[in-house]
Amino acid sequence: MPPTPSRVQLLTFSTLYPNAAAPNHGIFVENRLRHLVQTDAVTATVVAPVPYFPFSGSIFGDWARHANAPRQESRHGLRVHHPRYAVVPRIGMNISPWLLYRSTLRVVRHLLAEGVRADIIDAHYLYPDGVAAVWLGRALKLPVVITARGSDVTQLPDHAIPRRLIQTAMARADALIAVSAALKDRMIALGAPADKITVLRNGVDTILFRPGNRKVQRAALGLDRPTLLSVGHLIERKGHHRVIEAMPALADHGLLIAGEGPERARLEALIAKHKLGSRVRLLGARPHAELPALYGAADALVLASSREGWANVLLEAMACGTPVLASAIPGNPEVVRAPEAGRLFHPNEASAIVQAAQELFATPPARTATRAYAEAFSWDETTRGQLTLFYRVLAERSQQTS
Repeated sequence: MPPTPSRVQLLTFSTLYPNAAAPNHGIFVENRLRHLVQTDAVTATVVAPVPYFPFSGSIFGDWARHANAPRQESRHGLRVHHPRYAVVPRIGMNISPWLLYRSTLRVVRHLLAEGVRADIIDAHYLYPDGVAAVWLGRALKLPVVITARGSDVTQLPDHAIPRRLIQTAMARADALIAVSAALKDRMIALGAPADKITVLRNGVDTILFRPGNRKVQRAALGLDRPTLLSVGHLIERKGHHRVIEAMPALADHGLLIAGEGPERARLEALIAKHKLGSRVRLLGARPHAELPALYGAADALVLASSREGWANVLLEAMACGTPVLASAIPGNPEVVRAPEAGRLFHPNEASAIVQAAQELFATPPARTATRAYAEAFSWDETTRGQLTLFYRVLAERSQQTS
């Protein structure tokens, strides 16, 4: 890693960050930061705003979760601040960057006045976070690096106002990070200069995600047949419904779905329609620390998403020795590149899932080979890339101000 005279002081800024009330929310942002800070070349203060909501009762669903988030907390040795910002129904998408910026600027100025140091704003997700981060950078005279992560590039630019604000933020940021080459291509198509974008994929924690006692893991879940696993928020684009629709043709297999969300009732109805109650189970949301046991118990992970930036679940499963079946959407071919990793399927529909599963189970890779494949995707390369980028940005800013 390049030498530096002192630690880089990051102000990490994102609405995608875990908190005590939502421990899995944006955990991929926290994981990347944790591995970076472990180098001792970086320190970080995290500002992770949450939407304002006045009521904490369970009858208010996800909104109550925001009310239960602490104003401040310590996570893995990092101080995390959760200021509130207003969310306005119907018109909120267009004005959310401004509301996010105004509510956060006061908090960040207060932190700086108290002695918190910041050399760079490390922002995650282009909209509204990246847009607000660029405004914060201009107000505080700090360079800004924005990481694009998925739908902020593939979906939100479909809306006129977010598109213009995203394009402006990319133009004004000091540097951009894409978590996959496919996302970089989309950013270039939106007008971002290619030489401004660094591709730094997410890694996998090979200590947390590793093979365990498979016999014990399967017994704990009562598995007595080859079993597929689908992990993710229960929303349409995650494609859980496509996996369920594949199950009638995979009569000897079971399916576990780990996640929670607004599609639960639809998925339950689909399970009932196909009379799959004895073979398909909805497990609900599971803490991140419980996922290795689920991956280890399964015979294959299935990811039937219609969009992804960099699908962390693929490498997590592989690190536990479990091969994957993944839709051949942009990003996934960068993860699944060898037979020991699993299979890609196209088109993204039930019949293709069935065919890919049958091919995989006809000649399954050794679980040790799948684990070895995942070990090449540790966080080390990404951490080195971040440090190189941050040093460069600081050097360029120093030259501009000298």
